[in-house]
Amino acid sequence: MNRLYSHKRFCGLAVILTCTLSTACSTRPPGADFPKTRSVAIPLTSTTRLSSAFQRAAADHASQSGFHIFPVGVDGFLTRIELIDAAARTLDLQYYIFRGDETGATIRAALKRAAARGVRIRILVDDADTVPGDEQLFDLASVPNVEVRVYNPWAYRGHVSLFRNLEYLTHHSRLDYRMHNKLLIADQTVALAGGRNIGDQYFQVDPDSQFADDDVFTIGAAVGPMQKCFDEFWNNDLAIPSQALHEPDTTSTKSPRPHLSASKAAAAGFHLQDKLAAGEPLAGLLSGATALVWANSQVVYDSPNKKDVKDGHRAGRLMYGPVAEAAANAQREMLLITPYLVPARSEMKLLQGQLARGARVAILTNSLESAPELSAHAGYAHFRPGLLSEGVELYEVRSHLESTRGSGQSKRVSAAGNFALHAKLMVFDREHLYIGSMNFDQRSHALNTELGLIIDSPELARQTVDRFDAMTRPESAYSVRFADPGKHLLWHYREQGRDVGQATEPARSPWQRFKVRLISLLPIDSEL
Repeated sequence: MNRLYSHKRFCGLAVILTCTLSTACSTRPPGADFPKTRSVAIPLTSTTRLSSAFQRAAADHASQSGFHIFPVGVDGFLTRIELIDAAARTLDLQYYIFRGDETGATIRAALKRAAARGVRIRILVDDADTVPGDEQLFDLASVPNVEVRVYNPWAYRGHVSLFRNLEYLTHHSRLDYRMHNKLLIADQTVALAGGRNIGDQYFQVDPDSQFADDDVFTIGAAVGPMQKCFDEFWNNDLAIPSQALHEPDTTSTKSPRPHLSASKAAAAGFHLQDKLAAGEPLAGLLSGATALVWANSQVVYDSPNKKDVKDGHRAGRLMYGPVAEAAANAQREMLLITPYLVPARSEMKLLQGQLARGARVAILTNSLESAPELSAHAGYAHFRPGLLSEGVELYEVRSHLESTRGSGQSKRVSAAGNFALHAKLMVFDREHLYIGSMNFDQRSHALNTELGLIIDSPELARQTVDRFDAMTRPESAYSVRFADPGKHLLWHYREQGRDVGQATEPARSPWQRFKVRLISLLPIDSEL
């Protein structure tokens, strides 16, 4: 067994070395010459279940959009399944991560059912953060009515970190550029955008890891620009047909699971079968029992060729400008929820400008204890003293929540102590809201493409403020402050009803603290 594994590893190394050395100067992704057909959204010539449900309301709010935010992870999962099952004409999905785990398998099964009834399905995924099992998504490419494309893929298709790192070193300029968008559009009528990827972590049903995040259910005027965004990325040169990289498995006779298995969902305290049978939460939105919030909005997204646009070599759009303008216009308060806080120079100036005019700036991010990426936390640690000196209120979410208010998950799964923040939200003067895929870090600013919405709605802003207030309570987050004029930091929180001030940064272990200190010595903030 060990000899066979060693032989495979040696062969894999030889393959990747040959591949990277022979294409070291290439800026085109593998599969770039594979034939593909340009396609765009199919105009709806007749009503569907989804379009008819919202037809009158959309007509009454012609220039506006209707919104509903899902902060609960399992609701984000159920809504996706129900939208896929309700679609009659088209489904377009665009994700940074599409896991091959339980929720991913259930969504794949729903997509296969939709394709069988004639729905055209296009799936675009990034290739940066795949793990074993994710390639099962590519098998859908053998199903009639389904196309799968991979954005800016690696040549090496395995999951050995050494091989990927070798390829990254020789193709750094190209592979550093990633598609971070999250979007699902059903029948060109309903869109789900926000920060959630596809996977058990993001739907908060995995006791081993949960990510707090949001989806914004959208109908009306905003759907058209989001559809245009998808079409631009789908037809971009970096979107490679999955058949160029992976031969679909057409030999399996196993039927896909119709619903999520009980293991993780039950551990999280959810009875998903009952919820799916009731058709909620989508049924409430379709019937009007769950009210939508109608408001003016702006869809903001990067062009697929963001690097060329940013460098001035190509015309296009960048989403940071409109978001920065909305933030700069805030006069009294800016609340920011971001899992990664590594601000670029322009973002620091933006925060300083807010503080200079006397506005409150409060930020919730991950603590070291909850950090999904230690390198990102090491970058954040460089900025933490400066942000506090400027007057920013800093809160860091705890991995073990004493209160689940605002967390989007059950008490049962929270008891495992593996909670982390993944949401990307901004509230300006409690009147305007940003929700999307963009972190407040240098990677989102320069290296990732992003998608989001700026919504002019005091009601949605209030809902988000309420969530911010709940998640920054001392039972849920550390309040980081200076302990004395010597600039030592203290982490304040509440443990079992007792107020605590801790001078050592909360962490899972001394080893975790040591690794972050070591990483912080590296000049890699621009990559974070």
